Formats: sequence, C-alpha cells, structure tokens
Amino acid sequence: MAGAVRRVLGGTRGAGSGRSGTDILAGMQCPSCRADDSKVVDSRVAEEGTAIRRRRQCLTCSHRFTTFERVDHAPLTVVKSSEEREPFDRSKVITGLVAATKGRDVELGVLDQIATRVEDAVRLKGNEVTSAVVGLTVLDELRPVDEVAYLRFASVYKHFDAAADFHRELELLEKSPPG
Repeated sequence: MAGAVRRVLGGTRGAGSGRSGTDILAGMQCPSCRADDSKVVDSRVAEEGTAIRRRRQCLTCSHRFTTFERVDHAPLTVVKSSEEREPFDRSKVITGLVAATKGRDVELGVLDQIATRVEDAVRLKGNEVTSAVVGLTVLDELRPVDEVAYLRFASVYKHFDAAADFHRELELLEKSPPG
C-alpha cells in the first residue's frame, strides 16, 4: 500500500527464497487484543490479482485474522457535463448496473467485475476523466454481458426520449460486433 510502512521484525531469508511464511510484522493491530505484533501464516493472491490476502496470527493472544493489501491509487476525479468535479464513486457505477440488469440473469459478482474493469480503464486515462468517458466505458463493458441491460443503460445515459432512439441504438448494435 502506497505510503504504508511495514517493518519485518523476524523471519528467515534463504538464498532466493524470499520472505518466509512466519515473518513477524509490527504495526498491524490485532482486532481482538489490539497488540501490534502479528505473524503472517498464509499469503494468497486475491481479487483477480489486484490484492494480497494475508492470514495473520497475533503473537499476544494467538487470535487469527485476515488482512488485504491493495494498491493505493491517486484520487480519480470525474468532470460532469456541468463542469462540476467529484471523486469517482464506484458504487454509482454498480448502482447504474444493478438498475440496468434488474430482472436479468446477471449476477452481482459480474457487475462488480465490470465496475472494477471500468475503474481500471478510466484510471489509465489520467487522474481526471469526464462523466462521458465513464458512461461509454460502462457501455463497452456491459454490452458483451447482456444486450438488454446495455440498451437500458444506454437509454438513461444517452437520454432516450422516443422509440426511435431505441431503434437507432439497436441498429448500431447489429452493425458493430461486441467488444
């Protein structure tokens, strides 16, 4: 995690072996007794490679707990059409996706993955992106998952106000391959 400091107090390091599974770390408080010292008993890649899941054991009370290590990103700002700026809010993307997929056979886990891909894609464009870029990225990610949900999201995002708008969007869907 950017800015986080971790001190390795113990553990062995062999030639090329890296950190052992029993390194003792300072600064991670036990949720049970609030002691600062714990040891890592297991580490695994989590969340499709975007996080590390660590099982820890408190050296004071032996309580086991789980921590996650993730990259600490710079703030992402969305510039709305009114020129107002606000922090990127992943939950807004998920809320829009949930509304678009209501009654459809799309699991929440898939929507969470879409939101992650959207956030990752817009972060690649810089620390400040327009709401239009966010909306188009959501559409690009949603289309291969469910075209009905895509049309629902497009109808709100693109402000459809007549049946002709749906017809035009359907024609665009038929002309261009997904993805």
